[in-house]
Parts: sequence; C-alpha cells; structure tokens
Amino acid sequence: MSAEPLSQKEIEERLAELPGWSVESGNLSRSYRFSSHADAAAFVGHVARIQDELNHHSELTLGYDTVRLAVSTHSAGGALTGLDFELARRVEGVAAGQGAV
Repeated sequence: MSAEPLSQKEIEERLAELPGWSVESGNLSRSYRFSSHADAAAFVGHVARIQDELNHHSELTLGYDTVRLAVSTHSAGGALTGLDFELARRVEGVAAGQGAV
C-alpha cells in the first residue's frame, strides 16, 4: 500500500466508499457506538490487530460505549494516503460483526 499523499479528488472518491468516515483536522476519522463498554473494548482489540497487520496505527479512543479512530500517515508528513484508507476499509469490515452502529 502506497504511503504517497493522495490528491483532494482521490480523498473524496475514497471517502464516498466509506460511509460514516470523514476528514477532520487532516485526519481520516470515524466514531462507532456499541451496546456496552465491554463490546467497545473488544472492538479496540480487533482494531489493534488490524493496525499491527498493516503496521499502521491510528489514534484510538475508547469511551464508555464508543470508539473513535483518527489516522493520517506520519511518514507522509501527516497527509492522507492509501494506507489510511486501507485501515479504514479493514476496520469497516469487522465493525458490523462486532455490533457497531
């Protein structure tokens, strides 16, 4: 996966494929809500495994029944890259199965 900065057009095209995700303060971001703190905490474990597989890590915030991710690529000067969108796509792939809304 490329760590080259994406153009604004590429970012918009990729965002269209990831409902619920947005760009905030230069980061690709999304929040998920769960039915309990335990479910939210379990989801964090799944996200951590995905991040380790990709060797690409987001800011990950665990609240009572919420999890928030915010990611950009530090090695690309904090720009958004294909790696950020691959992480988001993979997280989306497990979110529904973990009870995220």
